[in-house]
Amino acid sequence: MKKLSFFLFLLTFAACVFAAEKIQLDKIKLPKGFHIQLFTDQIPRARAMCYSPSGVLYVGSWNGNVYAVVDADKDWKPDSVTVVASGLDMPVGVDFYKGDLYISSHSKIVKLPGIEKDLDHPPLPVTVYDALPKDMAHGWKFIRFGPDGWLYVPIGAPYNIGISKNPVYATIARMTPDGKNFEIFAYGIRNTVGFDWDPATGELWFTENGRDWLGDNAPPDELNKAPVKGLHFGYPYLHGKSIPDPIYGKQAPDMKFTLPEQELGAHVAALGMRFYTGKMFPEEYYNQIFIAEHGSWNSSVPIGYRITLVRIVNGKAAGYEVFAEGWLQKDGVWGRPADVVVAPDGSLLVSDDKAGAVYRIYYDGK
Repeated sequence: MKKLSFFLFLLTFAACVFAAEKIQLDKIKLPKGFHIQLFTDQIPRARAMCYSPSGVLYVGSWNGNVYAVVDADKDWKPDSVTVVASGLDMPVGVDFYKGDLYISSHSKIVKLPGIEKDLDHPPLPVTVYDALPKDMAHGWKFIRFGPDGWLYVPIGAPYNIGISKNPVYATIARMTPDGKNFEIFAYGIRNTVGFDWDPATGELWFTENGRDWLGDNAPPDELNKAPVKGLHFGYPYLHGKSIPDPIYGKQAPDMKFTLPEQELGAHVAALGMRFYTGKMFPEEYYNQIFIAEHGSWNSSVPIGYRITLVRIVNGKAAGYEVFAEGWLQKDGVWGRPADVVVAPDGSLLVSDDKAGAVYRIYYDGK
């Protein structure tokens, strides 16, 4: 049954994601004073993004390539979009650290050392860590360096719902930049494809995709906070703040689970998230959380396909609202937000793996 569910997922996922359609930015609704523009449509199946200190945007993808987007004159018209790595296995995650570009590649982490010495002739990937699980289900990985200098890597559950004898599944792990000192940081996480650290406290926040096949309205996706190492976030025993799993709920160990800071929409597929650390947006958006909701794959009424905002007050989630929507229309879906990142000028970039694009959301008050 688990294999059948995952097979159905793959078929639906392929139909939803890999059939790119015409970009329709005129359909996107934003708060007053905000606008959206196309930055590039030259990145097929674009996923996670990161900026280097020099202002180069790196984008991972589903198609085996990693891209570098250069906009030297900052006119939001790329001077070049270059493939800096190819032939990798699901290189959806990227992060830049001390001159090197780190890339997630399914069962391993690689890096391109000294990547910006010559973007036109990038170095070959060097393996950093190659002992990650090889399961395809939830095998794609978002990666980020934390403020502690460790590389954080999620390892999703290899199925919709279940308990594995291997404790590495359903976790967020971390390692030092050389691939050593691998350890589990947080437990009980079905699958996260986006996390960031509160710029005020240094605490880790992350999105989590809830399980399937409990109906259209349950369970919620989650926004969680892990201020310390070793917390357990409930999977597979507890979903959201109060929904015991119908199969595994009665098997829950005698321990305290860390509940979500914010319950998100059911099946919205919350992926990339970032604290807003720019200065372009009005002050009410400072240090608030933007989330890319990729969109449901098996709900009878589609939901997600949008950017949402979680309001943070005194380090706590205090509200959840839609910020940008319109990728989902009555006649179908033309785009699926996958990640968000704050650009050097304070605008917000959004990757779209269905349209193969990166958009820029900016504010001018008009």
